[in-house]
Amino acid sequence: MNAINELAPTGISSEWSPHWMLSPEQLALQAELIAVCQSTMRPNAIDSDKNYVYPRKNFEALAAMGLLGLTVPKALGGRGESHLCAAMVVETIARYGCPSTAMCYTMHLGACAAALLRHHDNERLKAILSRVDEDVLIGTLSFSDPETGSHFWYPMSSRAERTENGWKVFKKASWTTSGGFADWYIIQTTSPDFGGNYSDLSCFLVTKDQIQADPANWDGLGMRGNQSGPISVDGVDIAPDALVGPVGDGAKSNDEVVDPFFLLCSSACWNGISLAAMDITKNHTTRKVHNDVGMRVADYPTIQDYVGECLIDTNASRSYVYLAARALDDQTNGCDWSGHADLAHLPRTGLLNWLWQVKFFSSKNVSHVVDKMLHACGGTGYKPALGIERLLRDGKAGWVMGPTNEVLRQFVGKSALLGFEVLDYWNQSVNQRVLNNELKKMSKPEKAAFAAKLLEDAQA
Repeated sequence: MNAINELAPTGISSEWSPHWMLSPEQLALQAELIAVCQSTMRPNAIDSDKNYVYPRKNFEALAAMGLLGLTVPKALGGRGESHLCAAMVVETIARYGCPSTAMCYTMHLGACAAALLRHHDNERLKAILSRVDEDVLIGTLSFSDPETGSHFWYPMSSRAERTENGWKVFKKASWTTSGGFADWYIIQTTSPDFGGNYSDLSCFLVTKDQIQADPANWDGLGMRGNQSGPISVDGVDIAPDALVGPVGDGAKSNDEVVDPFFLLCSSACWNGISLAAMDITKNHTTRKVHNDVGMRVADYPTIQDYVGECLIDTNASRSYVYLAARALDDQTNGCDWSGHADLAHLPRTGLLNWLWQVKFFSSKNVSHVVDKMLHACGGTGYKPALGIERLLRDGKAGWVMGPTNEVLRQFVGKSALLGFEVLDYWNQSVNQRVLNNELKKMSKPEKAAFAAKLLEDAQA
């Protein structure tokens, strides 16, 4: 049998999973999902990676289980599940099935969350949310910008205009997971009547026929099935109710649902990849025998040390993710969306600084784990057939996926030292210390010229 098809549950056993965090119903769902991953998603993952195939077949399997509507309220036909369950589902898909599908599914859950936040009086959003499983309607988020990279909260290449019949939307995105394949998109632009304040953002719903994409050009080191390429919306006219929430709601939407769901679920994806690499390593090292010394590879203390450290670190990361998910559930009554009928109800926002840490930790850990599991498997691990190589490439996406780990650790360090107010997301605060220091360097004529320029700008 091909080694790729022999993965867990013959890998790291269930004694090393925090099952006490999950309800009996969630454990049953996980068992059902593992079976679908083994029969359907894992073979598709190999094809997606080899041929850059978008994993729609895997989404069809998820829809058949009712998982596209995982967090959609039962009143709209969904499962009405929690943040904790969402993290478990993403981790399970990444571990036993397909990391690309896990990442596309993460973005789908984020799009659902952005829609659910403001669906209460919007029949267009309700109609999509109620049909995600029945019609396999895949959603995604498009918040990136080609001019600002991972500082995606500055959509400098995007805008929206009021029209007599609704809105005209212009959007350019550098990275959009499922771009060109998703059926519906939540996009962020500067608001209509934008006056230069980048905290004034708005969200819109657009559909597949309203975007332009060229997914055939997607060429990534890993995550090859997620088709994360550029898209554009070129002055498309959309209906009034395609506005998601009120004008100017974009910053609240980002902090309340878009970032929380992305940071939580992408972290679960990285943990799933780490576990998958350890599953392969256990299967290989317990079977491979060095006949000259009569030992299996797993009998060497060095290999045991590798796996022990990686399992400890990964379970610390999993615990961090599950703890954050539980905190989100506690703040939202198990991911109950009804409270958001009040636009000022933003319970997740206060936990955002914890989710920054979760994403940093999990994506840092997966890079270490896949590297060490390659070492543990030796020359065989270097061969693509074992499966470590694909997971190594997929896992490398974690560090650079925005907000990148460089951005997040600076957020944490800067705000811990100086307070959250100094983060200045929207670049509105003047750094008087830097300004005064630079002015000290100027000669009197240079200061006079600079003052004249400032006066001219002020009077313009």
